[in-house]
Amino acid sequence: TNRMLYARSLVAALCLAGVSVDAWQIAVKPQLNRVAPRAAVPLLQAAAAAGGDEEVPTWPEVLEVEAGTAPILTSRSMLDTTEKFDKIAAAAASSGSAAAALGREPGTCDPYDPKSSDFCMDDTEKEDTMQQKLRLTALILGWYVLNTMYNIGNKLVLTAFPMPWTAATWELFFGFPYVFILWTSGLRKTPKLSWKSIKLLAPSGILLAGTHVGGVISFGLGAISFTHVLKATEPVWSALISAIVFRDFLPLPVYLSLVPIIAGVSLASLKELSFSWMSFIAGTASAVTSAAKAILSKKVLDGKPLGENLTPANMFAILSIIGFCAIFPVTLLIEPPKAAMAAWSAALAKGYTNAQLIKLLSVSGFLYYIYNEVAFLALAEVAPVTHAVTNTVKRVVIILASILVFKTSITPLGALGSAITISGALLYGLAKNKYK
Repeated sequence: TNRMLYARSLVAALCLAGVSVDAWQIAVKPQLNRVAPRAAVPLLQAAAAAGGDEEVPTWPEVLEVEAGTAPILTSRSMLDTTEKFDKIAAAAASSGSAAAALGREPGTCDPYDPKSSDFCMDDTEKEDTMQQKLRLTALILGWYVLNTMYNIGNKLVLTAFPMPWTAATWELFFGFPYVFILWTSGLRKTPKLSWKSIKLLAPSGILLAGTHVGGVISFGLGAISFTHVLKATEPVWSALISAIVFRDFLPLPVYLSLVPIIAGVSLASLKELSFSWMSFIAGTASAVTSAAKAILSKKVLDGKPLGENLTPANMFAILSIIGFCAIFPVTLLIEPPKAAMAAWSAALAKGYTNAQLIKLLSVSGFLYYIYNEVAFLALAEVAPVTHAVTNTVKRVVIILASILVFKTSITPLGALGSAITISGALLYGLAKNKYK
């Protein structure tokens, strides 16, 4: 059947794209070079001698600076990864172990000389690294599970209560009581901001609300899988906004990586059985506002002191509050209380109870807030490549889960277009990181 063929085609295509990247980059890389520069000198001297280099490295000069600040190393620092250092390390590798040349027991931690014992971490450092790996893995898995649950729950809400602006506004509001309890109880430090900082954050909060509303409207009018294909076009809009507004142009290979995204969306839209123009426009608008928010945060907010206790979780809380304040009056205009009450009555007439509707909205609001907070925590700790990989895998998980839960029927060509789009988004992330 078309459904089975779609699932097989999508899984095969996305797995093929995914295996090209080591997904376990989500684990924090071991800190291999945790050694004082002075301890590295004998190793480098032996390596230089083995490579026939007459200029034997010496201990770098340390510039004296004011008390309380870190020392500044000159260009002779042994921690510099220079071309000369690479040549020395290559010569050492070809002529034998530098550790052996020094008469030391081989170790396992030096990336240039695996037999060297000089760069090994102590047990405490190993334990810390393992804890970081486990924490990050748990955050990313939690992000996937909560995000998938939210998408399914939100679709159930819109099926029973088809008022997307009201539902989106409620979900943005739901974080209020959650963070209020954390801040007032002292379980989380309360952020401190000036009015100037709030004004700087206001555009990001408004764009966050726009991203959310666009996604909810698209979910309500079309398939979850198709909405996430549209959301995967964010790199296209990011490149376009950067070029037009900020005159920030990317290398040609990065622009070429956008071609699969555009082609994939075209194929997916052409054969999308539940296609609607409103769903397409709303999903695209969600991608545009998300791209604009990311660029704004990088170009305008990056590096500016905004306040105290602005952890990733607190930053999302503040942006959610700003977004709610911005969207609430718009919701009252588009979906006034009278219309919302009529939709509620219609849901009751279909067989839903007041308790069921309240439960659906509450669970959806809670999942929306929690999954975003976990995502902020996880992505704050990963590199750009890992960010691209995890985002791609997340979309695959949500698309496949929504197909299984809602038994979505999509043609093989639509499946191929979806796979090409999501693979293109991954390719863009990798290309941008390589050519940045």
